[in-house]
Amino acid sequence: MKTLPMFLNGAWVNASEGGTREILNPANNELLAVVTDGSEVDAEAAIAHARRAFDSGPWPKMRAQERATYLFKLADLIDGLADCLATLETRNNGKPLREAKFDVADAAACFRYYAGLITKPLGQTYEVSDPTIQAMVVREPIGVCGQIIPWNYPLLMAAWKLAPGLAAGNCCILKPAETTPLTAIELFKLIEEAGFPPGAAQLLLGPGPTVGHTLAAHDHVDKIAFTGGTVTGRTIMAAATGNIKKVTLELGGKSPIIVFADADFDVALEYAMFAIFAGQGEVCSAGSRLILDQKIADRFLARLAEASSKIIVGDGLDPKTEMGPLITRSHMERVLHYIDVGRNEGARPICGGQRLTDGALSKGNFVAPTIFVDTKPEMKIVREEIFGPVQVVQLFDTEEEALHLANDTIYGLAGGVFTGDQGKGLRVLRGLRAGITWLNTYHPTFNEAPWGGYKQSGIGRELGTFGLDAYLETKQININLVPQRLNWFSGV
Repeated sequence: MKTLPMFLNGAWVNASEGGTREILNPANNELLAVVTDGSEVDAEAAIAHARRAFDSGPWPKMRAQERATYLFKLADLIDGLADCLATLETRNNGKPLREAKFDVADAAACFRYYAGLITKPLGQTYEVSDPTIQAMVVREPIGVCGQIIPWNYPLLMAAWKLAPGLAAGNCCILKPAETTPLTAIELFKLIEEAGFPPGAAQLLLGPGPTVGHTLAAHDHVDKIAFTGGTVTGRTIMAAATGNIKKVTLELGGKSPIIVFADADFDVALEYAMFAIFAGQGEVCSAGSRLILDQKIADRFLARLAEASSKIIVGDGLDPKTEMGPLITRSHMERVLHYIDVGRNEGARPICGGQRLTDGALSKGNFVAPTIFVDTKPEMKIVREEIFGPVQVVQLFDTEEEALHLANDTIYGLAGGVFTGDQGKGLRVLRGLRAGITWLNTYHPTFNEAPWGGYKQSGIGRELGTFGLDAYLETKQININLVPQRLNWFSGV
């Protein structure tokens, strides 16, 4: 099997030290591909290329309209390969094909959004107290940007990072997750086809502790953007202090979905499932804590357990599949360990709670949709991010109690509220300490709106105008319209 290369300075190259990595299909653990696996040496080379490209190359000096043409062309190329990219994403990540198709469309839309946004006004002028001075603010690219993305949305997260970074005129180095580099490789084939200048966008493959750490710590990298776990986020944040580089972190979550008794029962029921079981629960904003009104608990939980147990779990390429496998065997074991911990702590699963091994499922990393009741706030399954198809239920009697339970977490990424009372819904949303919130829905994400969290769920925002701001410096310029002597020093 041919080793797939990485893309540095406009050329496809293998790792300098000859490292390789096997990429497996999580539905059956069969070999999908072999990719080159870089080291610190390759990271240093990518950084040097990006530094030269930013300091003396054409990309940062281009007019915004010209950069936009590249991004529009890239979006068109993604659309042209949408079916192939979606299939590859499902084979590499495991998610159902219908989800992968949404991701590919969103990725193309993200490049188009920033291609349009970068040509809009970005500066300001001021009328200051001195009439001889014209004051203004301009926005400029930050420089060399390291971008580290996770395995749960491989293509879409690449777009979320690259689109605003490139639109702003930065030179970007993308490091995908070690387990899911395949759609990123295809994306960079399209970047090459679109004609981006060498060094403007590079694909660096390799382990996080080596190549990722080098990006975070290197003095010639001006910004690091990371999406992933909170523990790794802390490590990256510490490494970035060396040259006080700009940092954007989109980290973990333990997000609540609050269901009041006056909510539309069937709507709330399906969204309670969608919030946690979409993407196998491997979603940073997953509604992993169901905070449920005591008045409807018995009926709601009976229906929830029944419906969740009927979710069709299987290979994401099967059109009947509603939930796919977990990303790796080791991650599946981690999720199963949390399920065991939950039982040992006294929580009770009302559905699921086991690995699925019937037939062809035995070859893959499949865990049944799992819901725990009889939980307590101090339990590990209530407090820690599991990142799998495991939901914990907490019951409440009053609005104040619901809000207290929702905010009783170190995280603050997302949250949803379901109620027939719009005023109450907005009141509770305003009280949630979370960066992304929904009323009577869950999970919709828009390129136009900011994405990020409170507390230990991260720093900064992606998407929308906020996402572009994260890749721009702000420069004040003052112009003397009437140059003349100050007469400040007598000897002049």
